[in-house]
Amino acid sequence: MADRDLAHAENAPGGFFVDTTCIDCDTCRQVAPATFIAVDGHSAVGAQPVDEAGRQAAARAVVCCPTNSIGSDQAALVRAASAEFPLPIVDDIAYCGFTAASSFGASSYFIHHADGNWLIDAPRWTPQLVQAIERAGGLCGIFLTHRDDVADAARYAQRFGARRVIHARDADAMPGAEQVITGEDEVALAADLVAIPTPGHTAGHCVALHRGTHLFSGDHLWWSRRLGALNASREVCWHSWTEQTAS
Repeated sequence: MADRDLAHAENAPGGFFVDTTCIDCDTCRQVAPATFIAVDGHSAVGAQPVDEAGRQAAARAVVCCPTNSIGSDQAALVRAASAEFPLPIVDDIAYCGFTAASSFGASSYFIHHADGNWLIDAPRWTPQLVQAIERAGGLCGIFLTHRDDVADAARYAQRFGARRVIHARDADAMPGAEQVITGEDEVALAADLVAIPTPGHTAGHCVALHRGTHLFSGDHLWWSRRLGALNASREVCWHSWTEQTAS
């Protein structure tokens, strides 16, 4: 739980705040960009939300924060926000929220699939999310884009009997994975869901393509709000920038 006594001085006065345990993962700034800003290596509340939509987005950020570094005086609103996840994004895809510190706040996603539901990367273990997945029909698979974003995949796999899929070059991060991809050829995971090896960020990085239209890119590339375009960074490439740009 965030501690107001540790709140950053840059927070705008009001009900929401960020404390000094923030790891600058950017999750809150993605979820509620109108409220949270980046300041000298951490997040802060740049402006308190002024309407219901803004307060709802800020409450979702409280739920999603991997280090519980965001505080709020609106407990009921935060409880309501926690019940929204997985949060629908488009078609049969939803954002899991509940990011993990071990994954540095990486996003994970839930796909409601006719042949069995999938997680793309894994969130932290959270009873509310487990119950929501149960209501949605459970899980048949967990596709892990790379070693950094496994979080609590093992617990979700055990709970739902789901098969974990990861590339061999990153498989030491997920011992006991039920399916290990080798080589650099595409691998069909399910109808309209394909794994594509994209080495670079890590040796075993892969992306997942759903229905030929939605790409789960892991840390291969991402949307830059500053540039207004897709981007990648050599600074956070852990294996080979040459391979990453080639793939």
